[in-house]
Amino acid sequence: MTGGQKGFTRRLAAFVAQTDSGSIPKDAYDHAKVAFLDWLGVTLAGKDDPLVGKLVELARLVGGQPQATLVGLGMKTDVAHAALVNGSASHALDYDDTLVSFLGHPSVTLFPALLALSEWKGSGGRDFLASYIIGLQAGGTVGACASLDHYLAGWHATSTLGHIASAAACAKLLGLDEERTCWAIGIGATQSCGLKRVFGTMCKPFHAGRASQAGLTAALLAGMGFTCADDTIEGPQGFFDALKGKVNEEIVGMLGLGWDVVNLSQKYHASCHATHSPMEAALEAVGTNSIDIDDIESITVHSSELALQAAAKQDPETGLEGKFSISYCVANALLRGETGMQAFSDEKVRDGHVRQLMKRIQVIHDPQIKALESIVEVRTKDGKVKTAFSDILQQIPPLETKRTRVRSKFLDLAVPAVGRDRAETILERSEHLEDESMTTFAQGLA
Repeated sequence: MTGGQKGFTRRLAAFVAQTDSGSIPKDAYDHAKVAFLDWLGVTLAGKDDPLVGKLVELARLVGGQPQATLVGLGMKTDVAHAALVNGSASHALDYDDTLVSFLGHPSVTLFPALLALSEWKGSGGRDFLASYIIGLQAGGTVGACASLDHYLAGWHATSTLGHIASAAACAKLLGLDEERTCWAIGIGATQSCGLKRVFGTMCKPFHAGRASQAGLTAALLAGMGFTCADDTIEGPQGFFDALKGKVNEEIVGMLGLGWDVVNLSQKYHASCHATHSPMEAALEAVGTNSIDIDDIESITVHSSELALQAAAKQDPETGLEGKFSISYCVANALLRGETGMQAFSDEKVRDGHVRQLMKRIQVIHDPQIKALESIVEVRTKDGKVKTAFSDILQQIPPLETKRTRVRSKFLDLAVPAVGRDRAETILERSEHLEDESMTTFAQGLA
């Protein structure tokens, strides 16, 4: 820094430490409660995934005191392993929310750490939500500065940015001052990793849990006086130098003027967000023009480099791999119309009918397509071509619509996991979360 002016990491820390919960508008809290309910639903639905079982065994093997609840699993472990297990469970289905500025999935890196920490420390629901909103803003600010260069370099931004966001949020919940918050952010940033090469394996959900766990650990260490550089993000050989990005003064100058939580995009298809626009466009092209599946000669999906890096698996063999295959997701949507959890079993991905349609689908890079946009061209056997465009990120509904959709999604996911009565109780309590003791609330999720 020069002339006494704070550097980026310090300014971010000052925003986190100095922002009062009372300065956050009510609608931001309302959006945060919708995000939390969505996170609870995908966590309960993901709790029995095999990867979660392996992490539970790890927690039993090396975990510490029973401080925090493992959602839906009827047990407790130490706060760090609770964040790891719950974070990984919530990303296991790839059915969780995304945020453009975050370059990925924010809530799965924030809520697990905050839930564990707030249960352990006895925090109230309002402080829990405020810490989430502020941590999300911190992560989104770093992500907007890192830009797509960061993601396209091979980094899984959910993980890399999640380390920083979780650290910031936990620092806020712990009430750390500016200096220690700066250390927490730096300790989170220096642990940041996560490679897109492992998409379609157990490691992608693990990234989310590990980011949440590492951020919580960073804040606890900073609170103990564990030091770090005060320019870890922007300094020479820091986060931006090593992982791509640079300080954008226009973006940094907006800290505290608006809230990214209102821009969260919840998922209504249980697959990578890069598959959603292709599915929507394909369904529109076929449905609007009443095209019979047997009459389709070929389908061409125009996608961005970003989407192809995330979801271009051409020959998926498992349900998990199917979530990252545009061709499978499009074929499945057209043939079955069911794009929720049930669509991503190993059996359905390997089904002969869907495989036959996949052979007629070509996914190509189109330099004119940006982010998660998609153009789908459907050519029929009589030579006609029908085209449709979709940009899922421009289809974020208003708050009341989001709330209604997420309530329905939550019940669809939670009822099979915990029964209707319990699911409805959790839903009702989550809608008044600011009045809850998080210790009591978390214990009700066991």
